[in-house]
Amino acid sequence: MAATRYEPWDVLSQLQGQISRIVESQLENGSTTSAATADWIPPADVEEYADRFVLKLDLPGVNLSAVDITLDQGVLSISGQREKEAKASGVERSRSERVYGRFHRRFTLPDTVDAASVTAQGTNGVLEVVIPKQPKAQPRRIAIVSA
Repeated sequence: MAATRYEPWDVLSQLQGQISRIVESQLENGSTTSAATADWIPPADVEEYADRFVLKLDLPGVNLSAVDITLDQGVLSISGQREKEAKASGVERSRSERVYGRFHRRFTLPDTVDAASVTAQGTNGVLEVVIPKQPKAQPRRIAIVSA
């Protein structure tokens, strides 16, 4: 029986290598708009109906024409940026609770959605994305023809 040397720190080196490979692959894929690089994440409501899904995202102060919505391989991605307002002159003190900068949200959709019919509209700082479902295959009665 051959003796092997136990190196307890090898496990950490392996873990670090795996993490590095994951980070590098994300950067190579051009995913610079991922949630990891986002400055803030808009809150969202998800509603499911018999014929559609509805996503509602709170985007106050965001120019909706600059929001990017993509649907690729069943993943709906919504990203954009809220610009920081110019400081008013003469302000002696201020408190800022709103976050500015890039945002990004991803939603994995089921195979039942109709990707070609997705629509989006914005009203009063709320972006509403409607994702229709594909019509279900309805059972049909097959007539028997006698020969």
